[in-house]
Amino acid sequence: MKILMMKDVKGMGQKGQIVEVKDGYARNYVIPSGIGVEATGGALKTVENQKAAEARRKEREHVEAEALAARLKGVTVLLRHKAGAEGRLFGSVTNHEVADGLKAQGYSLDKKQVHLDEPIRHVGRYAVKVKLTPQVSAEVAVVVEATS
Repeated sequence: MKILMMKDVKGMGQKGQIVEVKDGYARNYVIPSGIGVEATGGALKTVENQKAAEARRKEREHVEAEALAARLKGVTVLLRHKAGAEGRLFGSVTNHEVADGLKAQGYSLDKKQVHLDEPIRHVGRYAVKVKLTPQVSAEVAVVVEATS
């Protein structure tokens, strides 16, 4: 019997794939447990529609990420930290602080999207990478100033 996989199952198949299984196995285990459904015309059409919707959603997210990357191009985040006489910070600037600085300017980003190559431990200007999607990233300037 041909089964359309609804879930990923190791050794059997991936979601959306059509696999051939024995009739009894399909009727007694695969279909009742929701792992797959019988591969009929309607089921195949439903999966095609779901894949098309997923592709449209990914494309929309990509376009939105590109627009956000363009808006982030000239953004500067100003952070103030306690520092010693030579400009060395007490502690370091984290990706969470950079994300909070961007949120204060109206950009909603998660701290996981901000990537620091190395911890910022000195006063100065730094370029920080913001990864919006796996394909789209932007760079923002982070200026760290010393407070007394």
